[in-house]
Order: sequence, then C-alpha cells, then structure tokens
Amino acid sequence: MVIPAYGSGAMPSVWQPGDLEELQMLKNRLKGRYCFAAGATLLRTQWEGGLVPAPEHMISLARIPGASGVHVDGDRIVIGALTRLNSCAKDRLLSQLPLLQEAVNTIAAPSIRNVATIGGNIVSGVGDTLPALLVYNAELHWMTDAGMEIRSLASWLNGGRDGSRNPDDVLISIHIPMNMVSESDTDFHTPGEREIAFYRKLGRRETFSASLVTIAFHGEIGSNGRWIKVAIAAGGGSGMAMRLPESEQLLRSGEASIMQATALGSTAASEFVTYGDAFASEHYRKQTAGNMLGAGLWEALHR
Repeated sequence: MVIPAYGSGAMPSVWQPGDLEELQMLKNRLKGRYCFAAGATLLRTQWEGGLVPAPEHMISLARIPGASGVHVDGDRIVIGALTRLNSCAKDRLLSQLPLLQEAVNTIAAPSIRNVATIGGNIVSGVGDTLPALLVYNAELHWMTDAGMEIRSLASWLNGGRDGSRNPDDVLISIHIPMNMVSESDTDFHTPGEREIAFYRKLGRRETFSASLVTIAFHGEIGSNGRWIKVAIAAGGGSGMAMRLPESEQLLRSGEASIMQATALGSTAASEFVTYGDAFASEHYRKQTAGNMLGAGLWEALHR
C-alpha cells in the first residue's frame, strides 16, 4: 500500500506487518530508511509543519497482535502501546489509575484522542501522560534487535538524556504495578491510610500546542500521620519528564501537613530540570511546577 506523505509530495511506502517476526524482518530489510507509525497524529503535525521530512518508508504497527487493549497480568495492569487514548480514558481497569486517565483527557481534542495511541504519546518523549506514568512506576516492554527488553519508564527517559535510546526499538506494552492503583477500587490499603493524588497541566491557549508544565503527585499517609510513600514528577513542553526525588524525600522526612506545601513548592522549583523558549523562560517553568505542586498538596491536605 502506498499513500502520499503529508504536505511533502513524496510517496512513502506503508508496510503493515502482521506479527513481531514480520516486523523484525522489515526492520532488517529497510535498514533505517523508515519510521514507525500507529495513530501518526504527532507525525502528521511534524510533517505539515516542516519539522521533520517525510520518510521513505512507514511501518504501521496497527496489525501487531497483543499490542492493544488493557488487561491484568498477575500483579500488573498491562496497557498495549497501540491502545487509543480515548479507549484509555474510558477503560474500566484504568479507572484505578485516575492520574493517567486525567492526563489522557487533557491531550488535544476528542477527535485526536480517537486516533492517537498511548504508545505514541510515550515514545514522543514529551507526552502529557509521562508524569502520571512516572508516579505509577510504569515499566515499558520493548521489542529490540536482541529480543524483548523491559525498562522502567524513568530509565528510558534518562536514555534520551544520555543518548542511549535505540530508535529502532518498538514499544509493545506498558506495565503498572497493582500496588499503585487507587485505594477506592481495591482492598490493598490498610485501614487508617489515606491516598493523596493529583495531576495538573498548564498550557498555552492555542489548540494542540505543547503544554508548558505538567505535574503529577501520588502518595499515601499512614495512620500515624506520616508519609508511607510519595512519588512526584514534572514535565511539559519539549522538556523531558522526571521524578523529583529530593521533593519526595522532603515530604517523607516529616509529618504530613499543609505546612509542607510551601517547602515542597520551593524544593520542586529548584530540583526540576527544564528549559526556556519563546513561550516561557526556564525560571517560569520551574516556578510554575513548584507552585502547582505546593498548591495541589495544600488543597489535598486541607480537605
């Protein structure tokens, strides 16, 4: 099958492998002269904007078996990388991961979410689901030239910073430990524990523009009033999402209290590694991430 490339006048070949073995054969045959495509919503935006050239070949992942849908496998929730964002937003199992569903619902418009996939949002390296997935300790399962490989989302993101990612790897699924699911839908939490979770996104007014800052927070407070666990992440725009371990340690070192909100905001703003561009300075993004985290914690603990 051959279709015109968006806005380029070129005619890339579109290949549709039916399984992982055929996909690997195509990768070997085309020798890097291709790109992978699922929903292709981001690719289309990049081609139409002249940000990247249209490829000579496209390998569609749409027919790969087992790469879409949501199910439970042992002690993990598994999300196929080709699962549409709109399906993620409505899935009953994923209602146990409210931060992820909230993040998905902030992405673009419903018509885009009907086509775009969660795998594409992750592989972009800057997707709005990344902070939520980081606080849920997500693992990524990849098909590589050496076979299947499992990497934590945090380590894969670090690979973008140190150049160790392999663009030929194919994301197959996302795995999230069941001990990260919402208290309201399980019996995993001990009586007296309290869950605190929130997701925030700040974006520009233009439709489909990148977010300026996104943050996610997930924690549990024990019956003694101290934090049992805390996970905090920030990202946004073209910057890479990251966990904020110093901010997490700050909360764990004291009793859970609204008095921690100011200190959290200051520590997060200092720790968050981001960038400046024509839309927002580095200082603005750092300060905004800190303010959103501090305000979110104050609101959650004040209830």
